[in-house]
Amino acid sequence: MAAGDRVTRPGHVQYGELLLGSGTPYGWQSLTGWGDLPGVDSGTVARSGGHGAYPGALLAQTRTVTVEGLKVRAPRAAIGAAVGAFEAGTPLGDVELPLVVWLDERGPLLSWARVLRRSLPVGPGYRVGTILGGAVVWEASDPRRYSLDEQAASATLPAPEAGLEWPLAWPLEWGEPGSTGSMTAHNAGTAEAHPIIEFRGPVERPSLTNLSTGDVLEYDIPLAAGDVLTVDTGAGTVTLNGATSRLYTATARSVPELTFTFPPAATSALAFRAGPESSDPAASVTVRWRSAFW
Repeated sequence: MAAGDRVTRPGHVQYGELLLGSGTPYGWQSLTGWGDLPGVDSGTVARSGGHGAYPGALLAQTRTVTVEGLKVRAPRAAIGAAVGAFEAGTPLGDVELPLVVWLDERGPLLSWARVLRRSLPVGPGYRVGTILGGAVVWEASDPRRYSLDEQAASATLPAPEAGLEWPLAWPLEWGEPGSTGSMTAHNAGTAEAHPIIEFRGPVERPSLTNLSTGDVLEYDIPLAAGDVLTVDTGAGTVTLNGATSRLYTATARSVPELTFTFPPAATSALAFRAGPESSDPAASVTVRWRSAFW
């Protein structure tokens, strides 16, 4: 299942596999909480000897999204199937599912959420295949909204260019350009984006530097060929081959993983480096991210 794979037009809302909106049995009238700023926890502290306060960090709370005025319409003999599909698509659960909303010409945005409440009132219209006044409430633990398309950039360790071959021949052959170990990542959104970074061996002491902010992630660990060190900056985790935590291998140069972000509406210049003993061209880093929006 790809997030938003059934969303094709403005007015569509997809949660997991369930699609609401035009062309489905499920219409809706209003959507709240999607474009709103989430609540915040403020670190601002009042001045003890003067007017005002010392501004502190603002940390966003969860996002609550509500669809109201939900209408279910189906043939009289199929209303039970339509209701059953809706109930199966909006269960209580511990796992957040993709919630994709397309409102206007800017295209769809993505969040991950769980169902908190669901309502489908039973009235006289139920017998003829019409239910009015339903609602669904979701809660997203990450209040940011994301572009549907995940972007990726990769680099290998810096390598010198081959240069000219002697004796000279015409036309001159400079050989293949060497790797620079550099790449860029553009966050087109309005919120900081947390990337996922994958270092692949063989390499020792791999690092990634955001040249635009000066932040560095570096790990004092040898990676053999086939090893993958995954840094999830949103979750603040570092795992080897998807299983074993290696968070403790972060060097003194490293910033906390949660603080390594791509600023909004900006392009970040990135540099992949390693310890002086590492030069294998098979070593690489891959960075994956989505533009993030409030």
